[in-house]
Amino acid sequence: MIITAKMVQELREKTNAGMMDCKKALEEAQGDMTAAEVVLRKRGIATAAKKSGRAAKEGVIASYIHLGGKMGVLVEVNCETDFVAKTDAFREFVKDIALHVAAAKPICISREQLSPEIIASERDIARAQVKDKPPQIIEKIVDGKMEKFCSTACLMEQAFIKNTDITVKDHLTSKIAELGENIVVKRFTLYELGQEKG
Repeated sequence: MIITAKMVQELREKTNAGMMDCKKALEEAQGDMTAAEVVLRKRGIATAAKKSGRAAKEGVIASYIHLGGKMGVLVEVNCETDFVAKTDAFREFVKDIALHVAAAKPICISREQLSPEIIASERDIARAQVKDKPPQIIEKIVDGKMEKFCSTACLMEQAFIKNTDITVKDHLTSKIAELGENIVVKRFTLYELGQEKG
């Protein structure tokens, strides 16, 4: 299978990966564009995993104001260098995270940040909803409901609003692979007019 420059360019436009990475992925996938995307995603995840332990002390704080000033978000996203923090790709990512927080209203970044009180309360609510089921399956159902709760409450587990086929964590991982640095969503605050902050 001959890999043409047009094929490489098409894959590059779809994935933002480097030209040589695209060429190698297409060669490995024997010209199959979909399979080549999978190859690149796997490599990106592996690359991102290697970078995730590195210190991220630079970055930006961004804001997003919605509904004519009735809702606002502040978000801090860190990276490793000031150089990457100034790139359009990084700043666009940060804006996307702020926009996502306004739209999806997560309560924390990851499930590790959920307080034991919230977890206990949600498990109690889930148990009450299925109390008439056979005792041996109640905990399995409650575990399933907790997974669903985490997928709506935790930023990293939510479906990304600009592409609901992936999670915010998937989007973050692809951005780490694209920019070649560790990126960390450090914190966010969501303000809604007339609402007390919880």
